[in-house]
Amino acid sequence: MTDAVNTTPAIPSVRLKIERKSSHPWIFQKMVEKPFSRIANGGVVDIQDRTGQWVGRGFYNGHSRITLRVLTADATETIDDAFFARKIGQAVSFRRDVLKLDAVTTAYRLVHSEADGLSGLIVDRFGQTVVIEFFAAGMFRFRNAIQDALRVHFPDCRFYYFAEEHVGKQESFDCRPPEPPPPDVITEHGLKFRVAPGSKHKTGFFVDQRDNRKALSELCGSKRVLDICCNTGGFGVYAKAAGGAGEVVGLDLDEQAIDMAKQNANLNRAQIRYVQADLFAWLRDVIPNGEKFDVVVLDPAKLTRDREDVLGALKKYTDMNRLALQVVSPGGIFLTCSCTGLVSEVDFLEMLRRAAWQAGRTVQIFKITGAAPDHPFLAHVQEGRYLKALFCRVM
Repeated sequence: MTDAVNTTPAIPSVRLKIERKSSHPWIFQKMVEKPFSRIANGGVVDIQDRTGQWVGRGFYNGHSRITLRVLTADATETIDDAFFARKIGQAVSFRRDVLKLDAVTTAYRLVHSEADGLSGLIVDRFGQTVVIEFFAAGMFRFRNAIQDALRVHFPDCRFYYFAEEHVGKQESFDCRPPEPPPPDVITEHGLKFRVAPGSKHKTGFFVDQRDNRKALSELCGSKRVLDICCNTGGFGVYAKAAGGAGEVVGLDLDEQAIDMAKQNANLNRAQIRYVQADLFAWLRDVIPNGEKFDVVVLDPAKLTRDREDVLGALKKYTDMNRLALQVVSPGGIFLTCSCTGLVSEVDFLEMLRRAAWQAGRTVQIFKITGAAPDHPFLAHVQEGRYLKALFCRVM
């Protein structure tokens, strides 16, 4: 924060109803005075607090609950093409030069929204394909600058961009994705996976679970493994192809995901049995038969985006974890995950305690992790810490 003011005449100003006593990049609608003149959704504005002090510069969107997304607290910094080139360059350098991910994989997150100073923007790399996801109208307005900046670091890449329908409605912008690129094959820790940007599975592949897949595979030697909500097969393929599991069963309701999982198993010459079924019905069928697995993974999709529905999501987590725990062999390994950002780690742990008690199991937690390091979060923006992964031993 600074007292200096360097307002470009072309940039409108927006005043807050409050004094700015936080560095969080989100400023909500109830904290913002209605501007005297109309400002286009996603337009760049200068931000003043109620005392008239300049406190930042960022995107304005009067239609969105997050009315202001602060991009800089430096009054000399302009939000233009050069800004995006600089921020994206820093984000790419972190992944390549610090984390050295090019030695591990051809698929990783390049930009993780607020953590990289670009609130409302997600960028993933999948081999020669770069996938851009917009969460803010302002980021969509700068889409050409964003692609130009990325092309500097990945000159031979092809682009695919999109925004989920609910985001377009919340942010009031019309993102019409281009024709999806053909599926690409990426490598990760020596394994191969087919990735299909433009499918309904996030940006194409769950790169955030990379390190958790590897860690679990090291516990699977000669074991019987069940991968619940297997999606495109990541955990199961790791268990069989890298971990040497004796038998792997993948379970998912989504026919498209199962088809992709089978392709990924074939790419790695991994013999895996896939079952297309609802997890609740399938588990209730096999539990009375005494079906047991030495290693069980439960990694469901996000259960809610609505803060009002967190209790409902926790109830569903409890139900599915209670059932999953009943098919873990005594002394077996259970990995349970949540990518629902509104569910805190504390609440997720309490959920597991309740599920274990209801299942008549004792759960020994020996590792708690989150997303891979290419998904960092800022200490003052805890919303970026969304993934919880609990490695357990079940008695």
